[in-house]
Amino acid sequence: MEKFRKSFDVLWADLDPNFHVRHTAYNDYAAQVRFAFLSENGYTLEKFRQEGIGPVIFREETKFLKEVFAGDTLTVDMQVPFVSEDGRKWKIQHHVFRKDGECAAEITIEGAWFDLKNRKVTVPPQTLQQAMAKLQE
Repeated sequence: MEKFRKSFDVLWADLDPNFHVRHTAYNDYAAQVRFAFLSENGYTLEKFRQEGIGPVIFREETKFLKEVFAGDTLTVDMQVPFVSEDGRKWKIQHHVFRKDGECAAEITIEGAWFDLKNRKVTVPPQTLQQAMAKLQE
């Protein structure tokens, strides 16, 4: 299975009072990776608007494994361990690695594609299903 990866420099704004990366910043990095992958596969924000769909998250779980501090560089990967048969629902897994290669966090997202006009879960276009299939196990 293919993985998509993107790296980030830890910003001062990402730190908490203990001088390590705040818990919600991990999820922000993961969201950036998801949208970078989708954009690189033809699904920019404009494309989502044109199609009238978007992602909706049902559950997001983060497991924190190692501290990350200012000045570190994080690499966040993305893979898709599950997509429903009709493509409507999916599960995405992220791993957040420090520059020393240690896994700092694991993030699991469960969601679906959402019809923005009808306000309900919907089957995505075939091109979006093909993009997601690139990262399936």
